[in-house]
Amino acid sequence: MRDFKKYDIWQLSHSFTLEIYKITSIFPKEELYGLTSQIRRASSSIPTNISEGCGRNSDKEFNQFLNIALGSASETEYLLILAKDLQYFNNEIAESQIEKINSIKSKIYKLKQVLVKQ
Repeated sequence: MRDFKKYDIWQLSHSFTLEIYKITSIFPKEELYGLTSQIRRASSSIPTNISEGCGRNSDKEFNQFLNIALGSASETEYLLILAKDLQYFNNEIAESQIEKINSIKSKIYKLKQVLVKQ
């Protein structure tokens, strides 16, 4: 069994999720059960699936959970674009977060490639 806390990608995605929670705390109250909830769930799904995959017995199973984490990362990226277009935060914050999520996506993809080669 792997220790998910030792994975750089888990640490990055956990920190990213904490940032998302802070950023979305300023979203309009009418979005609490809409966009706020959705972007929080999507971002937290990334480290959650990495954690769950680490608890599985094989690289193949771990890889499947990384696929799910990658999908959640893409969902998060879109939701960031939507929030920016709705002007819930400024372009600087949006671009910074989009850059971070794309870095996370890249690192997940690279980890998947390592697992496939083993």
